[in-house]
Amino acid sequence: MSETDIDPHLRTQAFARVLGPYIAIFTTVLAIRLPDMTTLIGDLFSDAANVWILAAVMLAGGLVIIGGHRNWRGPAAVTVSLFGWFVALRGLGLIATTSVVQDTVDAVTLEPGPLAAARGFFGLLALMGLWLTYVGWFSRSRPRSGAARPSR
Repeated sequence: MSETDIDPHLRTQAFARVLGPYIAIFTTVLAIRLPDMTTLIGDLFSDAANVWILAAVMLAGGLVIIGGHRNWRGPAAVTVSLFGWFVALRGLGLIATTSVVQDTVDAVTLEPGPLAAARGFFGLLALMGLWLTYVGWFSRSRPRSGAARPSR
């Protein structure tokens, strides 16, 4: 079976099934714990090897999403594809401009206004994750034209 034989909607649903819960859980915890994470973030940036490992994993993860999900039809597909680009570009930015990223993170976690904005952003990402979870696990698959609906 070639890549073109896989229904793009089913591919989007499969990515949403994995990314949705991950995004919902991770960003919810991050939004709640962000004010307490200054020590953890400081420790991360104090070891260049940790930063490079994190950046490499982010870049690779984003590229896996970009390469494996090339569908841009429909809101869920666009969301999955944009998330892949977001993660890959964040990984690249962390590799290329580590000090800028560190300064930005420090500014956000130390000031009340930017901290509230960051928590709001992570809250919106959590909602997006919940929606992708729904799309991945609970929405009905569309059958291909002329094909029977896949059984669950």
